[in-house]
Amino acid sequence: MITDPTGAPTGAPSDTRERTVRSGAGSTSAAAGSRRTPAAEPPRASAPRRRRRPHTPLDPRPSVPLTLLTGLVLLYTLLPLVWLVINATKNQEDLLGSFGLWLGKDFRLWDNISRTLTYDDGAFVRWTLNTLLYVAAGAGGATLLAVLGGYALAVYEFPGRRAVFAVVIGAVAVPGTALAVPTFLMFSGMGLANTPWAVIIPSLVSPFGLYLMWVFTAEAVPAELLEAARIDGAGELRVFFRIALPLLMPGTVTVLLFSMVATWNNYFLPLIMIKDPDWYPLTLGLNAWSAQARTAGGEPVFDLIITGSLLTIAPVVLLFVLLQRYWQSGLAAGSVKE
Repeated sequence: MITDPTGAPTGAPSDTRERTVRSGAGSTSAAAGSRRTPAAEPPRASAPRRRRRPHTPLDPRPSVPLTLLTGLVLLYTLLPLVWLVINATKNQEDLLGSFGLWLGKDFRLWDNISRTLTYDDGAFVRWTLNTLLYVAAGAGGATLLAVLGGYALAVYEFPGRRAVFAVVIGAVAVPGTALAVPTFLMFSGMGLANTPWAVIIPSLVSPFGLYLMWVFTAEAVPAELLEAARIDGAGELRVFFRIALPLLMPGTVTVLLFSMVATWNNYFLPLIMIKDPDWYPLTLGLNAWSAQARTAGGEPVFDLIITGSLLTIAPVVLLFVLLQRYWQSGLAAGSVKE
């Protein structure tokens, strides 16, 4: 059989010869391609950079000057406390003759605490009990009245509600020192001066606490929940104590803390109301020791004054640390409108 150069028989049909030629050409090109050097792959494009999220008021840009300013404020706040703790460990000689921000020769903290509690026939203990009485009766009563008043103003509609609101706002703006002298004249005329009632009764009024509980109640107690309880047959007292009061706990703790701190640190009101040292609070008692130390012929007890100051602020700091989750949420009441 005669074949053509492609290897196909000459007598074969033309389409067969064409397929043979194509297959031969394809194999030839494949063989040639296998002998070629592979071309270099193009470089991969680098991954696009992640765009920074734009800064917003809720996610502000870090500010170095603001950070430094905050650090200075923190230092200004903590430095007196550090100084107080360090110097409460010194005796009278080390207190006056050593650097204020460094420990003395001897660690005398426990000895200073013991002497503070027993000095002057236990006057510090007596002043502490007086302060606890003023705080329990004054701050506790102020918190109770603020909770009751704020709940009533937020829940019930009655004539003169706006007038009450204006009076409360005006009372918040009036400083307590401006009312000290009129309060003294009024209590003196009633015969209550130089008694614990002269300190307790004015402490029962807390315009800021009343306003805070008013706002907090309006945000924290849904009106629908109260209406549902009334439909189920619950009385107003039961609705308040079983439903509203648990919801008002953060605001109540916040008002209680502020009232306690205001009564615990109250100095000006007891100063003009109390003349008997047996009814002094801690603020007046420590001031009396300081005046005694500065008096000619008086016994200097500066180490006891500093130790007493440390013992005075310790309960307040401890309360704020233990109850911080309550008063922080209470301060945020009404800050966001849904």
